[in-house]
Amino acid sequence: MAKGQKLTVIDPQGEQVADLLAFNRNDVREAISSGRTLDYASKIYLTVGDTIYSNRSNVMLEIVEDTVGRHDFLLTPCSEDTFRIIYGDQNPHRGCFGNLSAALSKYEIQPDMIPTAFNCFMNVPVDGLTGKLTVEPPLSKAGDNITFTAQMDLIIGLTACSALQSNNGSFKPIHWEVD
Repeated sequence: MAKGQKLTVIDPQGEQVADLLAFNRNDVREAISSGRTLDYASKIYLTVGDTIYSNRSNVMLEIVEDTVGRHDFLLTPCSEDTFRIIYGDQNPHRGCFGNLSAALSKYEIQPDMIPTAFNCFMNVPVDGLTGKLTVEPPLSKAGDNITFTAQMDLIIGLTACSALQSNNGSFKPIHWEVD
């Protein structure tokens, strides 16, 4: 994506999460940062008007439209280890982490460079007393979307999440548009 372009992530059927990554196209060592973003926003649920910062404290994306208002920026992309450790799978699939690693490798982005993703439509409530996280069904309905404006030239990684818990027990497509 070029600076100024808009990316719209669409949930065409509802209750489907999409993991989104962004890297500076001119230096892939600069990537989205959950820690910096949540620190500067002073909140964990980002929506219209909020910005997503890089690990170098530069603004990468601004959220300009959001019909859902609940997304996650705490949990890492699901991986073979996620499915083995959390779900007990004996032969786990590669998950979002594997999908993103494969797609981004042509940009010389190595697996160890993949940060926490911005999980579009993922519903992760946090207990105010204990801090316990739970993964609940997404609040997104068919046709819901979130739109970001690029604040620098970016490489974007996007995948439909393949974790049952994140998607209310089923898997559906994710659509996207760049304007």
